[in-house]
Amino acid sequence: MTGAVWDKEFFQRRAAGPAQSGTVQAAEVTPVTPEHATIAGLLLARAEDDGTALLFEDRRWSWRELVREAAARSALMQDLRPEDPAGRPWHVGVLLENTPEYIFLIAGAALSGATVVGINPTRRGAELAGDIRGTDCAMIVTGAAYGGLLDSLDSRPRVLDADGAEYADLVARHRGGRPEATPEGLDPRSVLLLLFTSGSTGAPKAVICSTGRWAYISQVNPITFGPGDVAYNAMPIFHGNALMAALGPVLANGSAFAMRRRFSASGFLPDIRRFGATFFNYVGRTLDYILAQPERPEESDNRLRFGFGTEASARDRAEFSRRYGCPLLESYGSSEGTLYLICTPGTPDGALGVPQQGFTVEIVGADGEVCPPARFGPDGGLLNAGEAIGEMVSRGAEARFEGYYNNPSAGRERLRDGDYWTGDLGYRDEDGFIWFAGRTADWLRVDSENFAAAPVEQILGRFPGVTAAAVYAVPDPVTGDQVMATLEVPGGEFDPDAFGTFLGGQPDLGTKQSPSLVRVTASLPETATHKVSKPALRRLLWHGEDPVYERAGQRYVLMTADRKRALAAEYAGHGRDHLLRL
Repeated sequence: MTGAVWDKEFFQRRAAGPAQSGTVQAAEVTPVTPEHATIAGLLLARAEDDGTALLFEDRRWSWRELVREAAARSALMQDLRPEDPAGRPWHVGVLLENTPEYIFLIAGAALSGATVVGINPTRRGAELAGDIRGTDCAMIVTGAAYGGLLDSLDSRPRVLDADGAEYADLVARHRGGRPEATPEGLDPRSVLLLLFTSGSTGAPKAVICSTGRWAYISQVNPITFGPGDVAYNAMPIFHGNALMAALGPVLANGSAFAMRRRFSASGFLPDIRRFGATFFNYVGRTLDYILAQPERPEESDNRLRFGFGTEASARDRAEFSRRYGCPLLESYGSSEGTLYLICTPGTPDGALGVPQQGFTVEIVGADGEVCPPARFGPDGGLLNAGEAIGEMVSRGAEARFEGYYNNPSAGRERLRDGDYWTGDLGYRDEDGFIWFAGRTADWLRVDSENFAAAPVEQILGRFPGVTAAAVYAVPDPVTGDQVMATLEVPGGEFDPDAFGTFLGGQPDLGTKQSPSLVRVTASLPETATHKVSKPALRRLLWHGEDPVYERAGQRYVLMTADRKRALAAEYAGHGRDHLLRL
């Protein structure tokens, strides 16, 4: 077992203290004492439940059937676990689409005490190999959709094909046992999940999530369901949104979990109607993609009670509610479990909200002092950005943080005197609502996936004529970030068509990492210590005398003055033009 001890008493101390000077007051919720300390306990409590647990395509599983499938995977994991005199943890990598097998493996790991490493299929080449190697995966379960990603790896652990006859036979041989949990499965400190994120160095970090932490979150989550509810999930299961906002609360409440292999904007409406969904979860641009579909009269003919997600624009939330008749709730949280902001009544459009009860969040400047509130001009622009913007810091959150697997130095960088420094910039208004203002670390968040700039810069540096590359985040017109790159090309010769073709042939370029905007310059701006000044590039956006190209499919086209004005209007239409003035 790895990471901090699961502190049950800490998690049960839910009462928020009085706000300190410069501190945003936490939201009020009713304290809840969880009935079960582990995911295994929650599963075993459902072992005789014949209510619907899982809906996938044309199939249905009851909770009784799901727990028995979990018991079979638990027995399989225990049988396949290699003998290790050093006592290293039993990590099972999962590289699958959203399929029932993914759910059965997580549930089986919960019963057996194994750890599921959710492998991100958008990563490629050396980065993918580093994810697998750095998390000590002793075995990987994959399938036809993603199994080919492992073919290029120089070395890899044992691989099982979940779509093959051999795997089906292995599972069948382990069916029939009575559902039960091992002592490790019943220990709240056992690490159940490793959830990948990315930091400023380019090396991936695997966030540790114990079975106790996930069980607690699942039972006290403000998202509550009843036995007749159906939660529809098309977000990737390796992502915390699917696990914490949908699967966990479903398990805690005995509701149904309906899922799709991969998100499909055109498939959203047919799915929620076919499954009778009462809830759905989303991240990033999901709503934007759904709303891009032609409006249909039957959109409002659904059972949706509410949706929950992150990073959708205020305009998209309002338009979705109009078309589907479904209210939406938003929050901001960290995979590390150290900070949680929620929207309360009266939260301004575009703001992240206020801290959940039990969390104390401050906006802290580089000098360590709490930043003053933001002041706004008549046009809504931030007048005192220099003093109001600081890093979001969660006070006293060290006890919640279970660490990064095999990367203690990364954890130490986040912790100072018991506080957790998020790496995200923000400011608070005079009413106490927190607003997002960018990233402190050199990393980007695109479509709710985090990745570091350095590996992308190395790839762009391979293009002929480029002597240096700077990759950084600029706001997306709808949500999150988009990738912008400035290429130093002293000769001034740049072929945008050749560049697009080059990017399409790079095997280690992740699917989210291709630049949306590319500036070409004779020399990159530098700081006094001769380092590239990315803040200067971010402030410049797509303006200035250098040519800027915009991605259009697999091609890059030169941005005209008319296109730049149209782009600015897109930000204003989504209520995100204030991000261009920070």
